[in-house]
Amino acid sequence: MKPLERKILKDFQLSKFVLCTDGGLASLENRRFNDLAGRAFITTQSIKKLKDHLKRWALDPEGWRLSGDNRIYNISELDEERYFSHTFYKERWIKENGLEQRLIVTYSIRYKDYQNKIRERQINRALQAVNTNPYKIKKTNPNDYKRLIKKTNITTEGEVADKEVFSIDQDLIAREAQYDGFYAVCTNLEDDASQIIRINHRRWEIEECFRIMKNEFKTRPVYLSRDDRIVAHFTTCFLALVVYRFLEKKLENRFTTSEIIQGLRDMNFFEVRGEGYVPTYTRNDFTDALHDAFGFRTDYQIVTLRHLKKILKKTKS
Repeated sequence: MKPLERKILKDFQLSKFVLCTDGGLASLENRRFNDLAGRAFITTQSIKKLKDHLKRWALDPEGWRLSGDNRIYNISELDEERYFSHTFYKERWIKENGLEQRLIVTYSIRYKDYQNKIRERQINRALQAVNTNPYKIKKTNPNDYKRLIKKTNITTEGEVADKEVFSIDQDLIAREAQYDGFYAVCTNLEDDASQIIRINHRRWEIEECFRIMKNEFKTRPVYLSRDDRIVAHFTTCFLALVVYRFLEKKLENRFTTSEIIQGLRDMNFFEVRGEGYVPTYTRNDFTDALHDAFGFRTDYQIVTLRHLKKILKKTKS
């Protein structure tokens, strides 16, 4: 990452460089590097990995604020329906391993509800696995539903059991649930906390870009060996992403990624030589929004060659 940062600084001559990363690049060494020479950082901070006194402070229901509001809130007393879409925060400066940084913790009822729903789905999958064939369950990663399955090899008297017993680990579920709704970042910026929170919230758009490139545009795996063809492949995928993002904004974010891409793929036409094109797709909300956004229509009984030339002329203006 450091060589890439130096290249960006050299190429773009930025007046200020702010690194915004997830936990994977949030090492102490990277934070220290971006605490020098006018650079800055906003990095994800795991609340679970905080020291005990900081963890207690982060999870304490008292002392929370809302942007633009001078009141202090107790999040255990909130009207969840009223504050469902609000993001509360608390902050403090900490000094860990010689680095002074600002710890900002946020709490959102919407995020809590989202995490709870994900866990409920994982619990249902874990129950299904326990009730069918739990012996096929292998070691798993920390975010997999299989982590919720507990294996017992001894009886309640402490003796070795004749067979393994599988069940849902309720203690683990309770430990995980206490972090629902909470999110933390560390930064060396002194800007308003609400502004830093907004910056970090936009990081999901970058992650979504990678997901769209991989899943929708099939960026990977790459079945090519020549460098020029690999570059051409990724350039094509990136240009497709740029066009998609532009289209998404024009449609005012009303449709999901799959609705936009699949909707475009379904907009096929049958060529009538010398006359024009007959649309073979079914008109729907997406096609109506697309036509309204760009100022032309293609859902007539036939799109004549004359009308098609007018459309092509608009693309060049």
